[in-house]
Amino acid sequence: MNLRNILVPLGLVVLVVAAFRSAGWPGVAAVAGGILMWVLLHFTRLMNVMKKAADRPIGYVGSAVMLNAKLKPKVPLVHVVAMTRSLGERLSAEGQDPEIYRWTDGTHSHVTCEFVSGRLMKWTLERPKQNSDEAA
Repeated sequence: MNLRNILVPLGLVVLVVAAFRSAGWPGVAAVAGGILMWVLLHFTRLMNVMKKAADRPIGYVGSAVMLNAKLKPKVPLVHVVAMTRSLGERLSAEGQDPEIYRWTDGTHSHVTCEFVSGRLMKWTLERPKQNSDEAA
């Protein structure tokens, strides 16, 4: 179980209780308004990322090499989708951990990413092999 699933709600409850003890109901209203603004901000960002991703084919990225250069460990899946502006092509089974996604560009190079608990753990870039006739 992810410790974040426990600590964030617990922290929010502590924040609301502290606001009540220090300022009463107006303090609770102020903290609740701040929490609501924070939730709406994240929801809006997620909707913008999904709207941009809906306009592109699944698993397509402009340049797999550039995506490979931009990726960092422990980045959430939502950030990778925001970078690529495309949903990845799912290679793993539904609900299986780790989740494996692939993004391919126009030259058939592709980046395969492995996400554990929604966070990027490792990725590989694969480029198509070129024939000796094409290289010359």
